[in-house]
Amino acid sequence: MKDLGLLGRVVACTKYCADVCPEAADGSRQIVSDSWSSQAEEIRAAGADFAIASVPYQVEAVGEILKAGIRFLGLAPRTLADIYADITAIAGVMGVPERGKDVVSSMQKAIEEVHNHHYDANARPKVFCEEWGKPIIASQPWVAELISAAGGEFVGEPGKVITAEAVADAQPDALLAAWCGAGDRVPLEKIVEQRKWGGTPAARTERVFCIRDEMLNTPASSLLDGLRAIEWALHPASCSRPAGIRQISTVPK
Repeated sequence: MKDLGLLGRVVACTKYCADVCPEAADGSRQIVSDSWSSQAEEIRAAGADFAIASVPYQVEAVGEILKAGIRFLGLAPRTLADIYADITAIAGVMGVPERGKDVVSSMQKAIEEVHNHHYDANARPKVFCEEWGKPIIASQPWVAELISAAGGEFVGEPGKVITAEAVADAQPDALLAAWCGAGDRVPLEKIVEQRKWGGTPAARTERVFCIRDEMLNTPASSLLDGLRAIEWALHPASCSRPAGIRQISTVPK
């Protein structure tokens, strides 16, 4: 909503929205439960007349949103194309379709610039990125697309559970972790040791990183921050280190 110039029309948001857009937590709007634990009373108390939510959902939470008795737009993107379509849909519903087109165009241009700068079919590092640790779940397809744009090759099937052994067998050149809801608190040293990843090329060269989860798990223009973090992880000599990424400090033997 900020990108569309409509933040002033937001009366409530989740704490995860505030992580992406700190201006949303300025005290002028209510912080409510997310789409995993939504409460109808919270939504009604905020005085909202339109609810927008995105995955992940719980059936009970969706029921609570519907019980609030207001219009509801539920989103479930998987790819960058889905995200572009969702931004366009939100802009259309809010009566600012041209702004939505501008946001999408800016995102596409930024991603294309990174792709053009780093694309080299003969030198594409293998990258594993996870959105959850127990079980290990590979990041969503849109993250795989961002990794590809940054010149990497995604390891595993996006959005699916994978074993630690399968990741190790793939011999990734870089390991990225962006656990949902964990901010930048993924214990990199611990997971490398427990999963026996110390022998991977990524661990041997200390290319193991935590990226703040909202930079990769929020389907919005904030993904560009995640792309810049991925870009630095894969090509540290060619770009400046951005905020929101942390590198492993000690690789377990």
